[in-house]
Amino acid sequence: MTDLTRLSAAQLAEKLTSREVSAVEAVQAHLDRIGEVDRAINAFLHVNTDEALLVASEVDKERSLGDAMHPLAGVPIAVKDLIVTKGQPTTAGSKILEGWHSPYDATVVRRLRDAKMPILGKTNLDEFAMGSSTEHSAYGPTRNPWDLDRIPGGSGGGSAAAVAAFEAPLALGTDTGGSIRQPGAVTGTVGVKPTYGGVSRYGAIAMASSLDQIGPVTRTVLDSALLHEVIGGHDPHDSTSLTDPVGALVEAARNADVKGLRIGVIKELQGEGYQDGVQARFTEALDLLRQAGADVVEVSCPNFRYALGAYYLIMPSEASSNLAKYDGVRFGLRVVPDGAPTIERVMGATRAAGFGDEVKRRIILGTYALSAGYYDAYYGSAQKVRTLIQRDFDAAFTQADVLISPTAPTTAFKLGEKLDDPLAMYLNDVATIPANMAGVPGISVPGGLADGLPVGIQFLAPARQDARLYRAGAALEALLEDTWGGPLLAQAPEIGGGK
Repeated sequence: MTDLTRLSAAQLAEKLTSREVSAVEAVQAHLDRIGEVDRAINAFLHVNTDEALLVASEVDKERSLGDAMHPLAGVPIAVKDLIVTKGQPTTAGSKILEGWHSPYDATVVRRLRDAKMPILGKTNLDEFAMGSSTEHSAYGPTRNPWDLDRIPGGSGGGSAAAVAAFEAPLALGTDTGGSIRQPGAVTGTVGVKPTYGGVSRYGAIAMASSLDQIGPVTRTVLDSALLHEVIGGHDPHDSTSLTDPVGALVEAARNADVKGLRIGVIKELQGEGYQDGVQARFTEALDLLRQAGADVVEVSCPNFRYALGAYYLIMPSEASSNLAKYDGVRFGLRVVPDGAPTIERVMGATRAAGFGDEVKRRIILGTYALSAGYYDAYYGSAQKVRTLIQRDFDAAFTQADVLISPTAPTTAFKLGEKLDDPLAMYLNDVATIPANMAGVPGISVPGGLADGLPVGIQFLAPARQDARLYRAGAALEALLEDTWGGPLLAQAPEIGGGK
């Protein structure tokens, strides 16, 4: 039998539907894989063994009775530990929520449960999703399955590493400035940030509410489309949720063809600052797309150069407000200092002990940017830059159907290499941040290897046009698989030795 953990979600779903494989076998295979390798990777903060097997057994029973089931019923999935799940701990990678259990499910989790997709557990992340490397988790860093001495990207490195290490065929992540796509790029996985509002954020612990978006983490573009159709759609619990139907995303992925598609190369997201190997793989991808019949043109988005600075004012400002609820009074960690335990002293002691350095850094920065006398100069100016970025996208999409760039400027760097240089760390998101600032959808597709490590290629589409991402992404995926002789992840080294 083919190793069940090596199958794509679509392939596994076919075997489950035909009853060639049972859901219990599929779930157990992935639980066994987690047991074998996760001690080295640290992708999971909690493994949901009993519930996952129980759901799988229910799926098998219903299938044996001939009941109609969702196509992905029985296909296991991992969930980023920023998304609340009833019956499992949700920590947001922080000591301040250690051991906390949500009394309700996030909308996306409820939709997974409705589809009877067994949840394998909760994945590691930078604390409250604040980071680009998954080194800022209170529960230790996650390691890249391609090289255990390197970062898996962030903040959703746990979800990306779990999928890349064949611990889960599917995962959910959240993307505030690239936290699905950037980990996808450095782990050789597919990561999708849907249109803002296209997937409900209800139950996702908020960092920056105007930027956060839940999305799929998978090994193929088709798998992302299948998962996107499960979790997408309107949710009355989310005031920013779009009423648009999800769209024919799976159809777009299955019938991918770039012939006649106008692809805009973003002038500002390449060249200086981009690793030579990354630029080489990007150039090769463009050549393949041209040969397949795409119309490749260059577009300029001059205000993208200000996106990083504006983002690191808007995001901390919103985060400082969203994280005010962690006060040691209502829920989570409570530290009572010696002496008179006033609310102010309890709050100060709790936040000092419960938050890590990166979270404290961003709260201080955001509070300063929102303070009297500085609001207009900093936060207000950043919002004006955001409008200019949105206008750049509008202008670019008059010239092209989708835009393309490298997903990240470099391959995965060494653990600890940038921990003492926050500004260098922030630069990893330079190509992904503009999409969050404008609310447009983006996808990262594995683009080959540079010095033995994965490179990602990013497509961006207009808001509400997510299907274009799946069309372009699946087409490039097929072209690159022909070039590389198969799926990129098949070339990853066996976990344990690194490179």
